[in-house]
Amino acid sequence: MGLRKIVFGIMLGLFCLFANVGFSQDQKLADSLTKLYTSGAHDISEFDLLKKISEAETNNEKKIAFAELLIKKAYKDSLFDYLHSGFLQKGNALLLIGNNVQALQSFLKSLEFAQRIKDDKGIGAVMISIADTYSIMGNSDNAELYYTKGIGMLKKTKDSIPLASALLNAGDEYFNTKKYDKALVYFEESGLIFKKLNYAIGNAYNLGNVGMVYAEQGKDTLAEKNISEAIAILEELEDYYPISVYLTYMADIYAKKGDYTNAFRYAQRSLNLATKHNLKNQISDGNLKLSQLYEQLGNHKEAYKYYKDHIVYRDSVKNIEAVERMANLRTDFEVSQKQTEVDLLEKDSEIIQLKQRRQRSIMYISIAVLILIVILAYGLLKRYNFIKATKQIIEDEKSRSDTLLLNILPEETAEELKQNGKVQAKKFESVTVLFTDFKEFTRHSESLTPEELVESVDYYFSKFDDIMESYGLEKIKTVGDAYMCAGGLPFATKDHAYKMILAAFDIIDFVNASKSMDINHKSRFEIRIGINTGPVVAGVVGTKKFAYDIWGDTVNVASRMESNSEAGKVNISQNTYELVKDLFDCEYRGKIDVKNRGMMKMYFVNKKQIAISKELHTMKADAS
Repeated sequence: MGLRKIVFGIMLGLFCLFANVGFSQDQKLADSLTKLYTSGAHDISEFDLLKKISEAETNNEKKIAFAELLIKKAYKDSLFDYLHSGFLQKGNALLLIGNNVQALQSFLKSLEFAQRIKDDKGIGAVMISIADTYSIMGNSDNAELYYTKGIGMLKKTKDSIPLASALLNAGDEYFNTKKYDKALVYFEESGLIFKKLNYAIGNAYNLGNVGMVYAEQGKDTLAEKNISEAIAILEELEDYYPISVYLTYMADIYAKKGDYTNAFRYAQRSLNLATKHNLKNQISDGNLKLSQLYEQLGNHKEAYKYYKDHIVYRDSVKNIEAVERMANLRTDFEVSQKQTEVDLLEKDSEIIQLKQRRQRSIMYISIAVLILIVILAYGLLKRYNFIKATKQIIEDEKSRSDTLLLNILPEETAEELKQNGKVQAKKFESVTVLFTDFKEFTRHSESLTPEELVESVDYYFSKFDDIMESYGLEKIKTVGDAYMCAGGLPFATKDHAYKMILAAFDIIDFVNASKSMDINHKSRFEIRIGINTGPVVAGVVGTKKFAYDIWGDTVNVASRMESNSEAGKVNISQNTYELVKDLFDCEYRGKIDVKNRGMMKMYFVNKKQIAISKELHTMKADAS
């Protein structure tokens, strides 16, 4: 039927496989726990509370925000078990909103930490999530490999719910590849476990999956019974993604019966639900189902309208490279195929009418020819408008892809990626790296809602981006409340250290000025800044969705400069000092003991700037 694979594997993350088996998505519980967390009046640890909130939350944006907050706090204390849980829940949310490559990256990080703490149950759970992601991306070989590994690992733990969930996911993969008998075997095994435990959400997914198999086999009565029971349970649990999918199957069942009133009702309900909760895959599938129903009733205008929306939403969840290379060919071909079917239906009708007219009388021949000419002219005009609209859609998608790529990568790197399909890593001998961090960010974040926290950080980071752009510096990434940028790449320059320090003071001025401003729902922070200069290697991470990053000891030392700085101060290393000592008034701090680095010389850069020398003018001229 062309529907995308349903991500029931996310159940593994929602079931909280790592400490409290049986803990699943529950919005009422999530709201209660969030209120408890923001109040500060709780006896359990902050890490456990954030872990439970991220597991119970059904709003994907909030789920990501709480998971990232847990990851940030766990990183500071090297708590691998909480890092494992945080990355798993973040991956679950990303998968549900269609960010498949980012979800896979989160799952692989979760697997790394689960293996560090030798958590067999966690390892098995993440392997199933990875298998689900590969299945959604159409990589059946990798999906089956990770399903086999994950189920084998979970059977060792003898933990019923995770094992049942994994069996359900594997069965869904066989359903996706149309091996229905094998899918039913897995569903039967998982269903017995869920029924024995009286596990509501497990029973719902199992009923729904079995119903979909029956629907594909033409057993509509059994399909409708199972799917209806599944939807009733999921509505109580407020689990909307599978409900949206099941509703499209219900639309199919009623369409086969000729009951198009109910078929349209279920299809429209599926699309409305997916749109409300931003479920991109199901928005695409909902539009496709409505297009098919309208086509069956001969309403080609409405069929084309919904089919066009299906193409746009489907391509919006593809990765940048796929959109860039395939949008022109695939979209034009599939939409034109659809229009060809419409034209053939119209021409068949015209031929029948023409034969009837010829049988009645030869005198109607001239009239029939005239009508045919009018219809053909209308068809040509209609096709011209169709091609024009389709080209505009493709151009808009291409423009959006180019803009998105330039937001992720430097322009030179983006061009290299589009031309060669990959980016060659490059070494730069002299690059200045800057790190910032908000003082007492954790304390501030505990008093804010997730929305207010994200809004506050975005307020500062947006201004930092403008400052970097004004000096021709390159933003690398943000991690939690940390901001990282670099100068001297992707094009080598001589004045990168000088410009980076100017940018650092602009950041401090902005942060200080913000303290006196009346900014609704935004917290005020103090900031620490650290800078180091040296060689780095720069390149692109990933093969689907890309990230430009830098590596090397220079980056690590810059991070240490920031962590050993003070609020409102710019702390620089010996390497950077040697480049700017004639340009700025620098205060020697002495040698400071740095974690894992030993004693290192550090300097505070004062606001006062020494008169720019002739040498600096030469440097700036060379850089331009």
